[in-house]
Amino acid sequence: MKTCWSSESPKTIVWAYMPITIEWPEIALRLALTVVAGTLIGLNRSEHGHSAGLRTTLLVCLAASVSMIQVNLLLPIAGKKPDSFAVLDLMRLPLGILSGMGFIGAGAILRKGSLVHGLTTAATLWFVTVLGLCFGGGQLVLGLAVLALGVLVLSGLKHLESRWKQDRHATLSLTVDASGPTEDKLTIRLQAIGYEIHPWTVVFVDQGRQRQLSAEVRWRARPQEAHSPAFLQSLAHQPGVLQLEWKP
Repeated sequence: MKTCWSSESPKTIVWAYMPITIEWPEIALRLALTVVAGTLIGLNRSEHGHSAGLRTTLLVCLAASVSMIQVNLLLPIAGKKPDSFAVLDLMRLPLGILSGMGFIGAGAILRKGSLVHGLTTAATLWFVTVLGLCFGGGQLVLGLAVLALGVLVLSGLKHLESRWKQDRHATLSLTVDASGPTEDKLTIRLQAIGYEIHPWTVVFVDQGRQRQLSAEVRWRARPQEAHSPAFLQSLAHQPGVLQLEWKP
């Protein structure tokens, strides 16, 4: 990063983040900071068993950084004349890197039923790409600041999220006979312990002697509270309940 004073206005400071020419010490510094950034983010993802781990994150970050270094090395090269049909547009290279990361990020996102996995992984790959572009382009202070924020988001906020109660959904299905609980009684029982019940679906079988009840259940719980609710055991042993199924 260079600072120069304008001859016309001495009070004006121009910040040249990408100098026209760079030497190998500057390139080495950018690559070193890129490796540090990619390693810190990658270690966070690897220790939690995510698909985009240390090697993937580091390679993405390095690829973006090298693309910006390549742009910087090409800056002194003059393009074609303005009246030519084409000119040298160096910024298409990092733009192509960002566009390509969109496809990789989309491939990291998986949907299984109503659950979506890989959103944070895709966002992390996009983030380290931008980090690589910062370090490769010579915006070292900006890159370090963004790296610190990224580590804070991935590490610090994860512990904060674990303490927040989140919306949970499940499907409760029961098969009951004539002596089993009615929909109204089940609703009152579950609402009393903090569960929200959506309208029941009722199917009469065996000439009306049995009923198949099904409803969506919603409640709030912390991420570590993923075990089955305690009321299921007592409900399964209630007289008249022939079968119970709980699908989170």
